[in-house]
Amino acid sequence: MQRKLTALLLALATAGGAANAETIRVAIGTQDTTINCATGGLLIRELKLLEKFLPRDGKYKDAQYDIQWKNFTSGAPLTNEMVAGKLDLGSMADFPGSFNGAAFQKAGKQSQFITVLSGSTQGSGNGIVVPKASGVQSLAELKGKTISVPFASTAHGMLLRAVKAQGWDPERDVTIVTQAPEVAGSALQANKIEAHADFVPFAELFPHRGFARKIYDGSQAGAPTLHGSLVDTDFAKRYPEIVVAYLRAAIEAERLIAAEPEKYSELIAKVTGIEAEVNYLFHGPLGLQTRDFTWKPEYRQAVQTSIDTLRLMKRTDADLNVNSFINDQYLRTAFQQAGIDYEARLKNYARQPLAAKDAASGKAITDFKRAAQLWVQGEPLVRSYASTETAFSELAKLEKAGRKVRVMYAHDRNSGLKLLAEDAWYVSAKKEISSFLLKDAAEAWARQNGGKVLDYSAAKNAI
Repeated sequence: MQRKLTALLLALATAGGAANAETIRVAIGTQDTTINCATGGLLIRELKLLEKFLPRDGKYKDAQYDIQWKNFTSGAPLTNEMVAGKLDLGSMADFPGSFNGAAFQKAGKQSQFITVLSGSTQGSGNGIVVPKASGVQSLAELKGKTISVPFASTAHGMLLRAVKAQGWDPERDVTIVTQAPEVAGSALQANKIEAHADFVPFAELFPHRGFARKIYDGSQAGAPTLHGSLVDTDFAKRYPEIVVAYLRAAIEAERLIAAEPEKYSELIAKVTGIEAEVNYLFHGPLGLQTRDFTWKPEYRQAVQTSIDTLRLMKRTDADLNVNSFINDQYLRTAFQQAGIDYEARLKNYARQPLAAKDAASGKAITDFKRAAQLWVQGEPLVRSYASTETAFSELAKLEKAGRKVRVMYAHDRNSGLKLLAEDAWYVSAKKEISSFLLKDAAEAWARQNGGKVLDYSAAKNAI
């Protein structure tokens, strides 16, 4: 009898505990095709990293988690669902992120920008492309022409700054129209648009796919840009430990992709359809952007600039306080738990380093503006070379042997910007081949160094 009573009490206690256990929804909006958001969404989801860090003790001892993921192609619809209470966290760029804060404010709520995921203090990542057959080689040649761009995006802000730097009136000297990336791709292929400005990864993806040519990089505007993650403040106040857990998962995703960029570039490709070669251009060593989570002054300024520009464009009348909109306290806690010095990272502006030896000579690579890389079909790792001419020489040998090379990367001799070699310009001078994003930069180098300007095909044959 006693045993039956004990069993009954135990059953009632268990049932009561289950009834009182809270089911916590953690709903996260991602932008999978905006590949520099990968550490805040795609990789966390695919590798189930959030589950690894969610709290299981204290007030969360009996909690059940309902993790929900939803993918978007841009920040605006993601923001709509966050404001509607359908999402708790989301990743997007500085411009849509600021719009997110303004939309929350208009609804009598608040969101917070809690981390950077990836960005460039110089502005690379955004860019302008023209159809492959276009004769346009620089932004200066676009006066009087039509340029499309996703409105209210970080690329829109870059375009407006670039136009202003030319001394042009954006209302009279160029025609700026709105166009989503997926529409712009078809328009470029059909030569229905004279130029298109876009965010990660489209200014590189379209050239890689062979129907566009990059003529302007956001770094030329010198305006910082970033993608990061936001949280609904009410959710964060109720579940601060879960926000920290999400950031711990993002930090772990960053650690994994830094260690094996080729492997995870392939995973991103499998999920998104965006070629691994383009993913590696961003996420590999010396990539176009830096996976930097810390709130550097330049990134804070980027958010302020986006707020000011959105007001100027009359896309919002909100006046967000950047100091309260950006909240790095959850991030600092996550860094501390992960054993990472936040202040040291805050001061570090270096890109993901290239710690490699020349695949031909075996010597350490030290001059990264001269470095080049080859990703050979069937090889899991990218080969690195100390110079562009060595890479071209090895490329010739591989092709002669019937090997297929997936992609060649080079670096702009002036800026160090990582380039898709097939779309770059080259100068052969003094027994060296130097790489450049822009034709006029290559021409200037050739004049200064007594060299000859070459396109990719000519540079290959110059070896």
